Amino acid sequence: MSRTVIPLQVPDLSGFARQLRRTLADHLAQHAQLPGHQTLLNHIARAAGHRNLQALSASSPRIGRVPAVAVAPQALALSAAAAKALSSFDAWGRMSRWPHKHSVQRLALWVLWMQFESRRVYSEREVNAVLKAWHTWGDHVTLRRELINDRLLTRKSDGSQYRKLPARASDEARALMAAWRARLDEAPGSAPGASSVPAPRGRSAPQRVTR
Repeated sequence: MSRTVIPLQVPDLSGFARQLRRTLADHLAQHAQLPGHQTLLNHIARAAGHRNLQALSASSPRIGRVPAVAVAPQALALSAAAAKALSSFDAWGRMSRWPHKHSVQRLALWVLWMQFESRRVYSEREVNAVLKAWHTWGDHVTLRRELINDRLLTRKSDGSQYRKLPARASDEARALMAAWRARLDEAPGSAPGASSVPAPRGRSAPQRVTR
């Protein structure tokens, strides 16, 4: 994608500003709204002493078209709490311990939330299978309860159906999830002892190592 550069030289900045202000005031009086982009460019050209934008373009030296600069998005920095939450997961992305601090627990739950599919209805057994696959310290019941308490999952009162809720993650939680994905991409091969692990979306599941 590219754009045409039209240079503008103004010999008297104060006079240019006064003329542009009068032109904009007249436009507002006639139309009761600010001018659109093209109209505004014409007003600027006239305030600089040209008939319109086309005349300004014709009198300007040719610079040609230049490529638009693409700005890469900056990675979110991990907060201290998010870094502690990340440290509770092993190299294969599994939660290896339950954090002590409540704020760190809340962040760590977002990684487990990622493992569930949107708009899918789960049985309790299926929820348990996902949680057992993505933690190693043997208390999927606590994780299931905390996900519901934090409104990351919801369930029917009889426990027959579970669904992932479309929650909005904070910047802190999004930074943690991005760091978790990056760690999983660099995982050293298969997770030891993993069996029938449901893969997170877009990832390959850790495989059992035969001993």
